[in-house]
Amino acid sequence: MYKTYFGLREKPFGKTPDPRFLFLSRGHEEALARLEYAVEEREIALLTGDVGCGKTTLSRALMDRCGTACRFVLIFNPRMGALEFLRTVAHGLEIEQPARTKDDLLRQITGVLYDFYRAGVCPVLVIDEAQTINDLEVFDEIRLLTNYQLDHHNLLAVLIMGQPELRELLRHQSLEPLRQRIALQYHLQPLSLEETMEYLDYRIMAAGGSDGLFTPDALQAIHELSGGVPRRINAIATNALLVAYGADAAMVDAAIVNEVRDEVIL
Repeated sequence: MYKTYFGLREKPFGKTPDPRFLFLSRGHEEALARLEYAVEEREIALLTGDVGCGKTTLSRALMDRCGTACRFVLIFNPRMGALEFLRTVAHGLEIEQPARTKDDLLRQITGVLYDFYRAGVCPVLVIDEAQTINDLEVFDEIRLLTNYQLDHHNLLAVLIMGQPELRELLRHQSLEPLRQRIALQYHLQPLSLEETMEYLDYRIMAAGGSDGLFTPDALQAIHELSGGVPRRINAIATNALLVAYGADAAMVDAAIVNEVRDEVIL
């Protein structure tokens, strides 16, 4: 449909967190640098941001940068009990038959972590949507996992990601020991107007098109409507391209953006 019309190889504003389309705003670049440092030093890092700001996409970009030097364990839905959490970690570490008891599970995990160390591989535990954790014991298990260490460094890096309310959750008195172990923190902010302009051009060009497809007044309207949140920008831009295609328009202007205003659920 609109891809051929606008000279695109693929959809520029897809919903999946594809690192090829990762636009590194100043905030995203800083966040990614901090995550890389946390992995290198095998520390605990906390990354927060509003829905759709690009946290998950950053974790995919981090995986690409680290390559085979790391073994990533991704937990997308941490709303579970402590024992189930440990079993999920064990599965992620390729333990085929996780034990049924906590003590046995921890022994299995300990053995695998030392195996990774001897192989020169850094295990990285990524916990996404951590604000959904409803069992505070899970946070304590996360802390205890970082007890696995040698004299000079830890055996495991942990990245905790979630929406802004995660910071409030971590203020719970019982989580003070975990808070003290968080070495790096960063909060992703929405894109500025200038960054929104750069973001749209970047993704259009990454999809094979040319910059300038959105007029200046369209860029202003998209930024105001989206609040600078990448996922919202994607939804608005996709609908605007469809309307422009249907109208045989060469460019997307503010009138087209305003036309899709009520069609996009933000």
